[in-house]
Amino acid sequence: MALTALALCSRALLKIGARPIASLDDGTAEAEVAANLYPATRDALLSLHPWSFATAQESLPRLAALPRADFAYAFQLPAGFLRALSAGSPGSGEGLRYRILEDRLHCDAPQVVLTYIFRPDESAFPPFFAQALVARLAAEFCLPLTEATGRAQLLFQQAEAALRAARHADSAQASPRALRHFPLVAARG
Repeated sequence: MALTALALCSRALLKIGARPIASLDDGTAEAEVAANLYPATRDALLSLHPWSFATAQESLPRLAALPRADFAYAFQLPAGFLRALSAGSPGSGEGLRYRILEDRLHCDAPQVVLTYIFRPDESAFPPFFAQALVARLAAEFCLPLTEATGRAQLLFQQAEAALRAARHADSAQASPRALRHFPLVAARG
C-alpha cells in the first residue's frame, strides 16, 4: 500500500481498535477525527526536528516591498514552509541575522539562502517517521473516539518513544555537527 494520509490515518485507527476508513470525507466519526487532526499533527511532528527528508535549501526571491523597520530587505518564504533552520548568503546556508514575520523573511542581506523544514508528500516519509507519526496519530485519535484517558496517556508515551527512535535514526544519517565559535573552546587556545 502506498504511503498516503489515508493509509497513515487508517493504521492509527487500527492501533486504537477502530475501523480503518475508506476516505477522509466518508462521513464517519473516524474520518471526521482523522481529517481534522491529521494535518496539524503531521506538521507539528515535521517541525520538531530537522528531518533529512524534509529539509531543503533555497535562494529566496526578494520582494519589492521593504520592511517597515529593523531590516533592509524582505523575501518570500517557499511553498510548504514549516520552520526556518538558518539563513545565509549564497554559498553558505547560515550566518545571517533574520526574522520571520507573516510569510516573509526579513534580513539585511540583498540575497538569502534559507535552510528550512518543508512539508513533503507522504510518499517521501521514511519508515521510521511514518511509524512515529502513526503512533502520535493513534494517541491523538484515542480520546475523541474512545474517551479512554488512561489509554490515551499510554499511547502518548509510546508515541514519544517512537519519536525519539525516529529522531535518532534520522540523525545517524549525517556527520555530527562540530561546535563552532564556542567561547570556552576559544579561551583554552
